[in-house]
Amino acid sequence: MEGYHKPDQQKLQALKDTANRLRISSIQATTAAGSGHPTSCCSAAEIMAVLFFHTMRYKPLDPRNPHNDRFILSKGHAAPILYAVWAEAGFLPEEELLNLRKITSDLDGHPVPKQAFTDVATGSLGQGLGAACGMAYTGKYFDKASYRVYCMMGDGELSEGSVWEAMAFASIYKLDNLIAILDINRLGQSDPTPLQHQVDVYQKRCEAFGWHTVIVDGHSVEELCKAFGQAKHQPTAIIAKTFKGRGISGIEDKEAWHGKPLPKNMADQIVQEICSQIQSTKKILVTPPQEDAPLVDITNIRMPSPPSYKVGDKIATRKAYGQALAKLGRVNDRIIALDGDTKNSTFSEIFKKEHPDRFIECYIAEQNMVSVAVGCATRNRTVPFCSAFGAFFTRAFDQIRMAAISESNINFCGSHCGVSIGEDGPSQMALEDLAMFRSIPTATVFYPSDGVSTEKAVELAANTKGICFIRTSRPENAIIYNSNEDFQIKQAKVVLKSKDDQVTVIGAGVTLHEALAAADLLKKEKINIRVLDPFTIKPLDRNLILSSARATKGRILTVEDHYYEGGIGEAVSSALVGEPGITVSRLAVGEVPRSGKPAELLKMFGIDRDAIAQAVRDLVAKA
Repeated sequence: MEGYHKPDQQKLQALKDTANRLRISSIQATTAAGSGHPTSCCSAAEIMAVLFFHTMRYKPLDPRNPHNDRFILSKGHAAPILYAVWAEAGFLPEEELLNLRKITSDLDGHPVPKQAFTDVATGSLGQGLGAACGMAYTGKYFDKASYRVYCMMGDGELSEGSVWEAMAFASIYKLDNLIAILDINRLGQSDPTPLQHQVDVYQKRCEAFGWHTVIVDGHSVEELCKAFGQAKHQPTAIIAKTFKGRGISGIEDKEAWHGKPLPKNMADQIVQEICSQIQSTKKILVTPPQEDAPLVDITNIRMPSPPSYKVGDKIATRKAYGQALAKLGRVNDRIIALDGDTKNSTFSEIFKKEHPDRFIECYIAEQNMVSVAVGCATRNRTVPFCSAFGAFFTRAFDQIRMAAISESNINFCGSHCGVSIGEDGPSQMALEDLAMFRSIPTATVFYPSDGVSTEKAVELAANTKGICFIRTSRPENAIIYNSNEDFQIKQAKVVLKSKDDQVTVIGAGVTLHEALAAADLLKKEKINIRVLDPFTIKPLDRNLILSSARATKGRILTVEDHYYEGGIGEAVSSALVGEPGITVSRLAVGEVPRSGKPAELLKMFGIDRDAIAQAVRDLVAKA
């Protein structure tokens, strides 16, 4: 790609013809569907034609081939033109395009990974470039392969801060295999975009972020070919001045046409007009890729040895996480870690120290960190573990939600959960994180309570499909499990039991240890309690919880360092809905907390050993 070779007139005309066929397909598909975004497709027709039929190297009948160039349509509402491209390339039957948005078709309204040519779901704007950064980082630093990554964005989404987090990331890591195309078509959904056609301002912004930036006429196939033919030692932004609805007479560059299909009679007329400009129906053959991406195996990743902790030793689960991840990294070089400048608190720095080439510092940009992880995980190239304070993942909830829609296999570790972090105060306390991750359909939520279970959680997460969240704590707590203890998803542990237990108490992390301390207090009063460690909050071990409740007169007490809403108490309550004779009582943080010593805060918010003991006494007295 070092030297630019201008295509001959025949090739340029073929590209123009291809662009017009893509326009026609987009118009016909959206009209047939009765919904969709034909004008957003039409502004991008020449860009897509040049990209897929001149610039990109890929195998059209094997869209997920690891050697292929990658493409992300960040402006996901232009999905019909992406589908049109893959029909033009021969992967999709042309007639399938007319099934757009039907429940019987895989051609959803926005791109999703059930389509083999879609690596990440888009449609929540501003996220495509972050995922493209993850793909490009993987290509350059892990795969060390020649595939390139292209990401097309709309101008409306450039108001999203996450775009500029990604722009900064790409520049810091010199992702010269990444090309962003900005489709500057001037019009947003309800109004013109803030900069409209001020392409010079976009250029200055991109250059300020360290990108090589080229302004082109986005409807000139020749200018696009030339722009894509430039190779630089930095990421490239192609700012394409385009017109929304290009080629649709009477609608081009007009407001109030976003997301509106053309009526059938108008569509037929426009299709005829565009057809008259096509000189040849001959299709352009795609150039295959250079095959230099390595073979990768990320299946069955197992710890090299059992945990080395001894019962009674003390360690914070956040530190046990860092040690476990570094240990797992020894057995597979595709385990990678990402952090948002909290590595000395989450202890991912232990991984960085041992495996520096597989650690990605994402700085204080959690939204982008999640998107980068999604990109790194595509095509099963890596197993990413992202760590941050659990509280700070809340700002990336949309990215996490989209990761699930992307069928992504990524792992999160949220440290510093609950009031038990102490003096730092409520802005640093994760108290909503269980609710957030439990609401994700593909999520597994781990809440380990000691070093042994934390190590097991890390190993299980690496081998579990979907989104995994590991909740870790700041205080040091005693090891309660032997190193040979077996842990599985949806398998709780009975940590303490006797023949005449009065109440089943369920705690996790810090509150599990408080429950055990409460058991000692109550024993002096001849009240025995059964103590359960759920290990995974989602899925929950309903059977063990139910059998324990039945053995303790139907009485359950949950206690958690989390708000009442969406945490352990609600998980247990929803699991046992409709079960006769079962009562669930809950202790949790009931208001916005404050600074203080951990023990003071556990006491103030009624989740310490004394509060547990009193709640048990009350339940027993009620009987």
